[in-house]
Amino acid sequence: MKQPGPKHKRPTIKDVAEHARVSVSTVSYVLNDSGPVAPERRNRVLDAVRVLEYSPNESARNLKRRGASRIGMVVPELTNQFFAMVTEGVQRAASARDVLVVLVIPDAAARSEEEQAKLLRSQRIDGVVYLSGTGSMPAASYELARSGPVVLVDEQIPGIDLPAVVCDSRKGAREAAMHVLDHGHRQIAVIGGPPALWTAQQRLAGYREAFAGVGLDPDAVPVYHGDYQQDSGYEAAKAALIANPRPSALICANDLMAVGAMEYCREAGLQMPDEVSIVGFDDLALSRLLTPRLTSVRQPAHDMGFRAANVLFDLIENDEPEQLSILPTTLQIRSSVSQH
Repeated sequence: MKQPGPKHKRPTIKDVAEHARVSVSTVSYVLNDSGPVAPERRNRVLDAVRVLEYSPNESARNLKRRGASRIGMVVPELTNQFFAMVTEGVQRAASARDVLVVLVIPDAAARSEEEQAKLLRSQRIDGVVYLSGTGSMPAASYELARSGPVVLVDEQIPGIDLPAVVCDSRKGAREAAMHVLDHGHRQIAVIGGPPALWTAQQRLAGYREAFAGVGLDPDAVPVYHGDYQQDSGYEAAKAALIANPRPSALICANDLMAVGAMEYCREAGLQMPDEVSIVGFDDLALSRLLTPRLTSVRQPAHDMGFRAANVLFDLIENDEPEQLSILPTTLQIRSSVSQH
């Protein structure tokens, strides 16, 4: 009987070094881009990798560094500049550790968050940074949290005890409303975010605190809820500004809705800020390009993503980071609020 041939041996990094006539450390420098290597030696290493069909053993690499090799990032969309900046922060933190980020955008793939969470589970990721666009977490995502680390960013989800990195939305909103009130405005309307979202709740609470602080009944200030998108800001401003008496100021829970409100004011022939003052929240780059330039609350989107990723890495490495990280906001005063 013919004996089976020897089992094909998977090439090792030592095999690559011998084939390229370099040291093992030189091969490691080339593969990880972690040290200087002369071009001629680098080419020999890359040729050896190709000829031997060498691929690093990811499991061994993970055991050696006892950390992550890939993480997931769930984000509602990237057309919203704030979400994009948070995602960039996550990517920067991951790149510094040579970690791959698997980006999941439910709407972009026409899949539900439930389906995307199941997809993440199949990718054998080491943890997830989760930016909810709904204020809730699908069951499949919750299962991710039971089997591996999950860190929330920009939101806290009621009933789910997970580490979170947020900004001080309540304080930022209170300062924005006080700025409007300090300019003499008392006939005010709020364009709030989705009621189910923690950020929207915090910002509305901050506005109401400012109103109460000057003796203005918070319940007497009308609130028109949008979905953080520009079109909803337009529709909310349209509803608010046909009221009698007409508000002299609109306080918007994010910049995109403020842009929609400004769009309606222009179409309605209302002068800004003399007839209608407007403030936003997020301080996106476009805030400085609008006419008038938009007063807005700056939240450190990039830093939030960067911090969230590092909290996740600490969890993966069995460290114990803070359960809740709150980053400060700053009010950026421009020209969209006038004295009333």
